[in-house]
Order: sequence, then structure tokens, then C-alpha cells
Amino acid sequence: MKKSIETHSRIHPDSDSRLWLLVLGIIFLATNLRAPITSVGPLVETIRTDLGISNTLAGLITTLPLIAFALLSPVAPKLARRYGMPLVLLASVILLGVGILIRSSWGIGTLLIGTVILGLAISVCNVLMPSLIKEKFPLRTGLMIGVYSVAMNLTGAIASGVSVPVAEGAGLGWKGALAIWAVLALIASVFWAPQLRRERQQAHISGQRDKPTNVWKSALAWYVTLYMGLQSLLFYVVVTWLPDILKSQGMSADSAGWTLSFMQLSVLPITFIMPIIAGRMKSQVGLMIITVSFFFIGMGGILYGSDRLTMLWAIMIGISLGSSFSLAMMLFGLRTSNAYDAAELSGMAQSVGYLLAAIGPTFVGYLHDATHGWRLPMLFLIGVAVLVLIFGVAAGRNRLIGRPAEGES
Repeated sequence: MKKSIETHSRIHPDSDSRLWLLVLGIIFLATNLRAPITSVGPLVETIRTDLGISNTLAGLITTLPLIAFALLSPVAPKLARRYGMPLVLLASVILLGVGILIRSSWGIGTLLIGTVILGLAISVCNVLMPSLIKEKFPLRTGLMIGVYSVAMNLTGAIASGVSVPVAEGAGLGWKGALAIWAVLALIASVFWAPQLRRERQQAHISGQRDKPTNVWKSALAWYVTLYMGLQSLLFYVVVTWLPDILKSQGMSADSAGWTLSFMQLSVLPITFIMPIIAGRMKSQVGLMIITVSFFFIGMGGILYGSDRLTMLWAIMIGISLGSSFSLAMMLFGLRTSNAYDAAELSGMAQSVGYLLAAIGPTFVGYLHDATHGWRLPMLFLIGVAVLVLIFGVAAGRNRLIGRPAEGES
């Protein structure tokens, strides 16, 4: 009871209003982590035509953030240890707003510079948010990871849907449609700023007390990292190529787009529920098996099943991808003993993960061009899912990085 009271008071020492301010800060920070990127896809052709750039250069608009994620993710935990998570997160969301505005300010030069800046800012938030939640909500980690994931994915889906209507219907053009997301960064900074004063000293003391583990030398950390990376590869490949796969099977472009939308919507409930379930279990091995099984069924259904059940197959893939992402976020906290080790693991896993994610769509496109079909690329994805299962089972066992598994000396 005493421990529970102490933990509870740590979360909101003064009042419930401070707790809700922290929750709102986390939610608004999360809303910034997908929308600035997902808003670009529907406008790429408009941007390319307006600026007179090549398809290759236009592709950099979506590739550069992933590269930025890979490069800066390992650095984010070190910044947090030196300056404290609240300050680093506040600086990152402000930098994100600046990057969004720079991206829409002029031409191709500022477009690419702004894209790199916002990618770097998002990468820091991506890495630190799971460890922050572990530190602030040790008894409600699963619930808060679920809230964080839903806020992030829901805003990302909305951004994809409203980009063209805002650009064309509202007459703002592609620059205005991309620039409006700076408002979310402003709102997030306003809600997060109060955390800086209250937590700076505590974060500094914690950073000095907890000696970081070298996660790069841990086999368990590599299991988590490869699980994170390979499930990221599956997600970005599916989001990139699923419409083309469905069109090759006779589906119209509109129907293929709606199928992808429903797949993304199916992610939302599971990204909320899965972390709660995972947080109540000592071992997540069973969840790993169930999650990947949904992908096998969905992808196998598209490859060999009835076309009339395509929406069902897509929803199964969405459930699998949403569950995989949520489990990856939970593993950062479940497999570490403190918030800063969680940040180190998150940085390692997301660095490798987004590097794989950046390579995946291009490699699958190459397989399609080489074979003039989608059978081999889809079999490749099933093969990757097998690896996701293998590393997921290894990462799902109940143990901590830096400590022996149960039963070991």
C-alpha cells in the first residue's frame, strides 16, 4: 500500500489537475508524430508538378524523415540524460513546428531542409515517449501506451484524409495544407511547458542515479530491435504497395484506396487494447504468436483466397500490424528496469527499425519490377513475418536486459 501511494503521489504530487495536464501533454505530443508525414503522401503529385521536380526527388519528401529517424534515434537518450526528458521533448516539439513552417515557406530547398528538421524532431519524441510513460505511469503503462498510440495513429489517418480537401477545397494549396500542422506543435508545446518546471530537477537526479546499460551488447535488446525493425518494414511496405497489389487483382483505384483506409482504421482499437493486455502478462510470447498469425491469414488470403473477402484479409493485416507496433512500444518498458534504459533500447530499436523501414518499400518495388508480378514480393513479406515471429517470441519472454532469464544462474 505504501509503495502504491508513493507511486501515485509521484505521478501527481499536487492535484488531479496536474495529472490531467500531463496526460493531455502526452496526447498532444503524440498527435504530432505522424500527421506531418502522413499529410504529404496525397499531395506528392501536386508538389512535384508545382515545383517541377522529378519523381526521385519527390520520393525524398517521404524517405528523408525515415532516414532522420534512423540517424538521430540513438542520440535521443543521451540528450535526455544530460538535459532531462521534459526539456528535450519541449525543444523537439518546438523544433518540429519550425521544421513544418520551413518546409512550406519557399521552394524545393526549404522543402527538403524543413523535412529533415521535422524528421529529426519527431525521431527524438518517438524514442523518448515510451520511456517517459514508463517513468510517469509505472502502474498504468499499458493504458497510457494505448492512449499514446491511438492519438498518434488517429491524427495520422486524419491528416492523410484532409490534405487534399484542405489544399484544393479550402484553397490553401499544398504549402498551406502542410503548414497547418504547425498548429498542433504549438498546442503541444503550450500543454507540455508546465512539465518542464516541475520535473527538471527530478529528471536530472534520476539521470545521475540510474547508470545506463549498454543495450547494443545485449542479445535480448537485439531481439527487441529486430522485432521492431521487421514489423516496421511490414507496415511501411503494406501501406506503400497494398493498393497496387489489389489493383493488379482487378480492384478499382478508389476501392483499393478505401480498403487501405479501412485497414488503417482497424489498427486503432487494437493499438489501444493490446498494450493493456500485454502489460498485465509476464510473458508476451502468446500475444506474439496470435499477432503474426493474423498477418499470415490476411496476406495468405489476398494471395490465395477469395476476392470477395479482400476487406476481411486487409482488416486482419491491419490488426496484426497494429498489434505488432503496440507490442514493440511496450517491450521498451517491459524488458528494461528503468526509464533511461527504456530510452536507450527505444533509440537502438527505432534506429535499426526505421532504417529497415526505409529500405523495405524500395526492395519490394525492385522485386515487383524484376518479376513483373506481386507473388514473389508477397511471399517475401510472409517470409519476413516468419522472422517477426521468431524474434517476437525471443523478445516476449519474461526477463530484463542486463539480468539473467528466470532459471538461469
